[in-house]
Amino acid sequence: MRLSFLAAAAAVLSVPAIADDHTMSEPQDLTFERVFASPSLDGPSPRQAKLSPDGRYLTLLRNRADDRARYDLWGFEVSSGEWSMLVDSEKLGSGRELSEDEKMQRERARVGNLKGIISYQWASDGSGVLVPLDGDLYFARLDGDVTRLTDTEESELNPKLSSKGGFVSFVRDRQLWVGVVGEGARPITPKEDETIRWGEAEFVAQEEMSRLTGYWWSPNDDRIAVQRTDESPVGIVTRAAIGATGTSVFDQRYPVAGSDNAIVELFIMDPDGGNRVKVDLGDNTDIYIARVDWAPDDYLYVQRQNREQTVLDMLKVDPTTGESEIWFTERAAREDYWINLSDNYRFLKDGTLLWWSELDGFGQFYRFDGEYFDQLTSGDAPATALVGIDEEEQLLFYRRTNDVLTQQIYRTSLDAASPTTLLTYIDYTNSASMDLTGKSLLVTRSGTNQPPQTYLANSDGERLTWIEENAVDDDHPYAPFLESHIAPEYGTVEAEDGTELHWMMLKPEMEPGKKYPVFYYHYSGPGPQIVDKGWQGALAQAIVDKGYIYFALDNRGTANRGVDFEQPLYRAMGGVEVVDQRTGAEFLKTLDYVDPDKIALYGWSYGGYMTLKQLQADPGLYAAGISGAPVTKWELYDTHYTERFMGDPRVVPEAYEAASAIPDATKISDPLLLIHGMADDNVVFENSSELISVLQEGNVPFEMMLYPGYTHRVAGENISPHLWNTIFRFLEANGVTPPE
Repeated sequence: MRLSFLAAAAAVLSVPAIADDHTMSEPQDLTFERVFASPSLDGPSPRQAKLSPDGRYLTLLRNRADDRARYDLWGFEVSSGEWSMLVDSEKLGSGRELSEDEKMQRERARVGNLKGIISYQWASDGSGVLVPLDGDLYFARLDGDVTRLTDTEESELNPKLSSKGGFVSFVRDRQLWVGVVGEGARPITPKEDETIRWGEAEFVAQEEMSRLTGYWWSPNDDRIAVQRTDESPVGIVTRAAIGATGTSVFDQRYPVAGSDNAIVELFIMDPDGGNRVKVDLGDNTDIYIARVDWAPDDYLYVQRQNREQTVLDMLKVDPTTGESEIWFTERAAREDYWINLSDNYRFLKDGTLLWWSELDGFGQFYRFDGEYFDQLTSGDAPATALVGIDEEEQLLFYRRTNDVLTQQIYRTSLDAASPTTLLTYIDYTNSASMDLTGKSLLVTRSGTNQPPQTYLANSDGERLTWIEENAVDDDHPYAPFLESHIAPEYGTVEAEDGTELHWMMLKPEMEPGKKYPVFYYHYSGPGPQIVDKGWQGALAQAIVDKGYIYFALDNRGTANRGVDFEQPLYRAMGGVEVVDQRTGAEFLKTLDYVDPDKIALYGWSYGGYMTLKQLQADPGLYAAGISGAPVTKWELYDTHYTERFMGDPRVVPEAYEAASAIPDATKISDPLLLIHGMADDNVVFENSSELISVLQEGNVPFEMMLYPGYTHRVAGENISPHLWNTIFRFLEANGVTPPE
């Protein structure tokens, strides 16, 4: 997100959230229907805030009050201080059905449920905005004039304006197209076999590496680095997308663990496709291209990762010849660990590189001059994100954990390790971005009693203006439900090795002497941190309003606590997580207000897998389990994610056997509800169908709810209430209910 300084009166950071003296609206029951209806109970949720190059507008995507999933482009005019809708997605859009490729890309980007405008890009001269909508491209000028750039049945994927705005580019029908804005475009890469794609990131790059693009414009618009992907080595998964009125069959190239990946090559060419040279990526084609960047020195830099994800080489590439050299090599912090990819780096104008690494056991920032790395941050509180850089003042802005449960924004020097300055308010958990000059901060924060807020601040952290105050006042959508709002409680329990595990609990209104059921939410896998002091949303409140205790615990293996905390998952998924979550359940059973016979598990994806593993490992410990879209055999999941933690199944088959949820499936004796979308292209339905077969053949009773046409994200204004009502009917049918 690009922002610049806005002149406005500075204000203190603390603001009212849910006030004690709030004038209450008439109390209402918080139903699942209302949780997922519009307007969102979390309030507005702006996306992709950017400043126009001329500084006139701060723009963002804002969702509608009557349709929380539809986004339009809005602008804040700095001179007048007024907001206006710049592009109305309903008026501009054609309503055309998206191509299967674009639908899959949206799933990879986790925006498959959104409608309207989901991305946009300012022209470098500030004349207008490139807007992808309903599979086509438009150029919208600020005077209201809109030019339609494409009108095809195929979707234009990965659209971009070139660095200086001279060209528009996109991927169509597996080729990269380039043209001058308003003058049409033509393909600049050849049309090849259907297994060859130009300009697109391969499946695992999109899904697991957070790399969504496959081409990169040079700063001067004179060269483009373009990915060529050969999918022919990748095995085909025949995916039946079972819908309500029919079934579509897709032969999806899906690289399961232990199988061949796509072959990825890079070429550098002129905007017309001429002067094409191949980038030397080395002799080994069984690699990953993690990141690609043009630097101020006009060289191309490529991060090359080995198949095991234990070594990352930074290649420096001559754009005229394609020849490369290894600038430096990063290795995993431990022999039994992996490299976590990130976007926390920046090529600086003086030729140095700001780099993020976990080499000292925690994520920290370093500055590399071509020979030596100088460490800029330190300590056992990991730096988790690069926010921005002010090269003029030699300042680094970054996000770091604070007391494990919050994320704060800090400032330090780029010159050497020095004291840090806290720029955000510690009662909130924060994220932020900056303009390219490092002069202004765009901060988004939330707290236990405050839904997400967004404000613009100066480089000292002083708030200049609200972008979205989202104050919980009488007009807020959440106002009718404030009377029953419950703030979480926090605590820790010790794992078997003495490690502190953080938990979170929301309690319903309880009567003395009565015991209450627990809705035990977990994800448990590598990556997401569940327990923090941010806004937990209306769903948790609705569960508490039903009379359930809402509980979550972060086991060893989750993020933001350093290498040693994550490492126990190495070649052992489904092991330490089960033990740590068992510790959480045993802790709950010691509480006099918890009904020890009514602890129900719920998890989705990795959490769905963990529900199965926990029920298998500890029969009788849990009253029931809900398993949503579970991975049941890691051999069915993709290479980059699975092998990062588990290794290659051809090398360590015993690790995969121990991690599988299939061999011990018939040991499940507690009530089980299995849920899966029948068009899931991420955790393919075969994961559940094999489990279903094993349970049926073993005469093990269970229940299931399948959703025709839905992918890995089973969600929507009507489907979501159906899913959650199904879950609680299941719990009620099995006696997991609040006391009378």
